[in-house]
Amino acid sequence: MCSKSLFIMLIRDTYLKKVVAGFKIVQIVVLIGARQVGKTSIMKSCKWDRKNLFLNGQDPEIAELFQRLSDIEQYLRVYLDEKLDGYLLLDEFQYINGISTMLKLLTDKHPQLKILCSGSSSLDILQQIEESLAGRVRTIEVLSLSFDEYLLFRNANQHKLYQSFGNDTETSALTVPIEEALSEYMLYGGLPRTALTFHPDEKIEILDDIYKTYLLRDVRSYVVNQDFVGFNKLLRLLASQIGNLVNVNEISRQTGLTYKKCEEYLFLLEQMYIIKMIEPFFTNKRKVISKMKKIYFCDLGLRNILEGNFRELTFRTDNGAIFENFVMLELWRNKKPGGTLQFYRTTDGTEVDFVLNQLKEVLAIECKYKNLQKPMSIASLNNFCKAESIENKFIVNRNLNMTFNQTKFIQGFLVNRVGN
Repeated sequence: MCSKSLFIMLIRDTYLKKVVAGFKIVQIVVLIGARQVGKTSIMKSCKWDRKNLFLNGQDPEIAELFQRLSDIEQYLRVYLDEKLDGYLLLDEFQYINGISTMLKLLTDKHPQLKILCSGSSSLDILQQIEESLAGRVRTIEVLSLSFDEYLLFRNANQHKLYQSFGNDTETSALTVPIEEALSEYMLYGGLPRTALTFHPDEKIEILDDIYKTYLLRDVRSYVVNQDFVGFNKLLRLLASQIGNLVNVNEISRQTGLTYKKCEEYLFLLEQMYIIKMIEPFFTNKRKVISKMKKIYFCDLGLRNILEGNFRELTFRTDNGAIFENFVMLELWRNKKPGGTLQFYRTTDGTEVDFVLNQLKEVLAIECKYKNLQKPMSIASLNNFCKAESIENKFIVNRNLNMTFNQTKFIQGFLVNRVGN
């Protein structure tokens, strides 16, 4: 079981519960996500009911041990348990050649051994998991801090205040610090290192370092040298287009990359949890734009470092797009297992920002980065819900938290409660 004595566990409790639940079903649990989102911290924040051993796959000597089954078995008997009865915690496992085959051999031979791995998402390792470990591994996506986690990470009293807000909370002096925290969160994102730093300039330096040191280093093995300039243009172009449809032809023209290369790099960035693309919802294929996806970033701080803009949201023309990206991330984090997050847009321009299918119910969500003087009616949202028999419709905004004419208005900082 997980220890509740460590502070880090408090801010990532959701993931720790997923790990424990995963081990009740399978022998291998994999934490996978972008660099610097806290995967290693999650691994180290658990206290197990049996012996455990932490190993780093980036260590060449450790990686070499996994090349022969007899070598790693002998090592685990000495450093973990004579009967291999315990937990092996294997960080950065994607650096070990043939690791999926070795994990299969270990767990087949030692059913009492449980293995928790973590690694940055890569095409190779995901493919190996699917091919070698199908049916015996639980994969858990680890994202940067949610807004709820961000508040707890920075100020426990503020988080306690936030948790006291309900579905009838009105904008007041009590909500001001939470609103200010949300504005900061939408500027600098939820990567743990940036959340630990209070000075804006230091936050920007950390984000720039993460971009140059981790993101660019990881993609170099997938991007050929002659494409690297175009790839950087692609990243910055995507950062300027959050919330918009992805037009690969236009991206190809502006970056100088071929259409095929653009598709490959978009897929790569999504697999590495740099971007998130969501698909359209449709029941009438001829009426809906069914091929083009919408683009978002998995962390807004990384998006803003690519955009080169950390001015206050009030004075920005892209504040609506940033707010929509924030809402998308919160909905993605909180969707039910097997659920889907999509958008709706027809050829005549009718649009609903998000359609969240929670399997037992479908929700339609529209985003408005506005202080509303009174409840508003959005024709496209109403018409879509009527046509698709959707009862749950939401308008996420800056200040209203109420229900009016069967539409639920909810303040942005409470959007994690949509669908829960």
